Amino acid sequence: MVDVVSVKFKGRGKVYYFDPNGVKCEAGRQVVVETSKGLELCDCVQGNHTVTDERIVPPLRPVIRMATADDLRVAALCKEREKEAFAICEKKISEHKLEMKLVDAECTFDGSKILFFFTADGRVDFRALVKDLAGVFRTRIELRQIGVRDEAKMLGGIGMCGRAYCCNQFLNDFAPVSTKMAKVQSLSLNPAKISGCCGRLMCCLRYEEQAYEDLVKTVPKVGSFVETVAGYGNVVQVNLLRQTVKVRIDEDNETPKSYPVDEVAVIPGGRPKPGEPLPHVLEIKEKPRETEESQDDWLAPPIFAEDTIESPKDREQPSQGAASRRRKGRGGKKPAVAQPVKPVPESGKSLQSRKEERGKAAAQPKKQQQAKSEGPPAGEGKKGGGRPRYRGKPKQKPRQSGQGQQN
Repeated sequence: MVDVVSVKFKGRGKVYYFDPNGVKCEAGRQVVVETSKGLELCDCVQGNHTVTDERIVPPLRPVIRMATADDLRVAALCKEREKEAFAICEKKISEHKLEMKLVDAECTFDGSKILFFFTADGRVDFRALVKDLAGVFRTRIELRQIGVRDEAKMLGGIGMCGRAYCCNQFLNDFAPVSTKMAKVQSLSLNPAKISGCCGRLMCCLRYEEQAYEDLVKTVPKVGSFVETVAGYGNVVQVNLLRQTVKVRIDEDNETPKSYPVDEVAVIPGGRPKPGEPLPHVLEIKEKPRETEESQDDWLAPPIFAEDTIESPKDREQPSQGAASRRRKGRGGKKPAVAQPVKPVPESGKSLQSRKEERGKAAAQPKKQQQAKSEGPPAGEGKKGGGRPRYRGKPKQKPRQSGQGQQN
């Protein structure tokens, strides 16, 4: 991390980093810094802060001092000299009959150099012009040819959106812009509507290009053969932001109807040949219905103290969720609590006793079947009972000689 100060020259364009050099800078004030042109007066955009090493372009030049009253007076004199130099340079250009347009004149803070920025369609021989300007101002003269985008950045203005030019406010570099970006965003390809004051395509066409490219992948193209809930048809219009398409149904020649993208499926291979069956590829996903478990907590009935009684088995089991507690509040399975005694029917037996008798009767046949399959219990019918002793296989009697032979 490096401690830096962010500044802007003439309050426009790119933000530059400078080394504070022990000076405590405040945002909104002017500072004097050292540049390749010499000393310059600039506006402090952000005071002392740290940035990563990757964002630094070496060498990092230092801040000389905070602007004093004398520095501000010198800056005002430089501005008056710039206006005078601009008017004289325009006059000299017309005298030399050069095909160039003067954009701006800039005088360095120490007064050692005057820079003139101009635009032209091609190369211009301005050597004679430089000699005349040097004889008038008695200082070093430098002329620089710039592009139309740099011209808009220097002059500034208000765009068709009603805001200041992006290049004059925050853009650092001019990225390439193509008509494909306007086509993806379904904008008019009329150059007068998608061009800026500089005559080039507007820089803001790049801002939402990636978002539109992602949306295009989720919708069918215009002219594709699709299946909808109302039948088969062709897409005639696509709305990327609303994610809807207008389809003209084959069976209905009236105005196209708008459908959400989820209710439209593209037929692979396009429209089938006459006589071939139309494939069914549309799958409409039903929206999940709201059940009692998905309702909010404030809809659930209150839980009373007696509902919180837990048995020992319930304590061993993991804690149940909020949905289970809500089901219990609506009449589901609840922990055992004291129940009032129910009246005894005329037969003289309570309901609980009759349930027990039915349970014994249902369990009795199972026990009998189990006893038959296992056989008599071990040791039954013998002295002493218990488990019978294992004696192994019975021994065979030895064969007598002569048995089994025929006489």
